[in-house]
Amino acid sequence: MNNLMTTQSSKLTISSYELWKIINQFRLSEGSNKVRHDDFLARVIDECEELPVCEIFAVPSSGVEIKCYQLNQDQMLLVGMRESKAVRKKVLQWIRSLEEKQAPQIPQTYATALLEAGRLALEVEKQAEQLAIAAPKVAFVDNLVERSALINASQVAQKHKKSAVWLNKVLDELKVYNRAIKRARTFQQWFVDKGLGEMKVTEQGYPQALFTNAGEVWINEKLITEGVV
Repeated sequence: MNNLMTTQSSKLTISSYELWKIINQFRLSEGSNKVRHDDFLARVIDECEELPVCEIFAVPSSGVEIKCYQLNQDQMLLVGMRESKAVRKKVLQWIRSLEEKQAPQIPQTYATALLEAGRLALEVEKQAEQLAIAAPKVAFVDNLVERSALINASQVAQKHKKSAVWLNKVLDELKVYNRAIKRARTFQQWFVDKGLGEMKVTEQGYPQALFTNAGEVWINEKLITEGVV
């Protein structure tokens, strides 16, 4: 369990166990006795409304299990107000120091500002490179023809300004076609099972391998990732 953490709303939270240790340090520095943990926890319950679910925390040094709550900033202040004036002041200063650590750091010098600007520029450049890499895939998908149609290798190849012979050679290397069948190009069964292609018969009775829309997208992505286009 994290004793101190930052939530998505940028609000501080701390466990009652950690707050107990801090307040006892302040009490000792002011010449006061430590407060027992069970007494401190009773104060937390008395002062704070809408406490979260009680957690069981194992003390690292002893392994002893104790109860504790995660307290927000307002609840820290309420519990701290139960202390003496001197201890209250130190609790308030401590909470303010946590706020400062959590706040965004503003460059204090011109050199620091330049370094931060350079870091942000590198991040923007990196994002632009990532978008540039993804752009061909997006373009190919956006330029697909009617989504419901089956298309042949020539139609797919034309979009890359290539021939069907060139594309079929690439698909052979990608093991899309069943090389055991010599008389016609036939898809491997895995290609059909994934919905990437279908085997049809022409009017002349010849088998014909046609690609689905998903198959065309798959081919486009493969051509890009393999560095062929």
